[in-house]
Amino acid sequence: MIRLDGVGFSYSPKVRVLEDVTLELPPGLTLVLGPNGCGKSTLAKLTAGVEMPSEGTITISGHDLWSDEVAARRDLVYVPEHPDLTPYATVNEILTLVSGLRSAGRDAVDEAMAWAGIEGLGNRTVRKLSNGQRRRSVLAAARIGSAKYLVLDEPLDGVDRSFRAELLAWIAGHRAAGAVILLVSHDIDAFVGLVDRAVNPRGGTCHTVSPLPEGAARRDALARLARGEPV
Repeated sequence: MIRLDGVGFSYSPKVRVLEDVTLELPPGLTLVLGPNGCGKSTLAKLTAGVEMPSEGTITISGHDLWSDEVAARRDLVYVPEHPDLTPYATVNEILTLVSGLRSAGRDAVDEAMAWAGIEGLGNRTVRKLSNGQRRRSVLAAARIGSAKYLVLDEPLDGVDRSFRAELLAWIAGHRAAGAVILLVSHDIDAFVGLVDRAVNPRGGTCHTVSPLPEGAARRDALARLARGEPV
């Protein structure tokens, strides 16, 4: 389980993004929905340990994300909205580093590259990759090892149709295996059959909708949340 207790965050004293957020994220897929600027990506960055909360605590399996980092982040994977990677490292170097951190081995690197369709890019530096290739490289890194906690921010952006099905199957497989998945997406239809609960950042806090309605009412409820409307 991932838990946020009394979490607040601001980029400056005058720009308050989230305030007193308390959330429990159990196994399954939690879809984060809301209009642009409501705090979706900020929530993802906080949960992934990219941004440090101004107040409150975030724990993963009881381990504090900032005071017990090694234990908290051991099984955590984060895919950012924008595939930022160190520009002068090669794809091979990045994936080999990830494999070492996750004790996965060289075979896991080769399998991830094949899965992401980047087998021929291993010796290319990140600065020489297209945006689509960078996205695939980030996703290949995410696939290495056996993550139990996934934070995915717009994972389908920049992904072509041939790889989209593979990516959705990978997400569904983690959900079926009992992983905790926090996923930000504007693509409701792709996840309407996988989502277990929804979180809607609104007015500086986060509203959880669980259980979600069944059938056609589910998509309607998700669409309302995406527009920032209460359900």
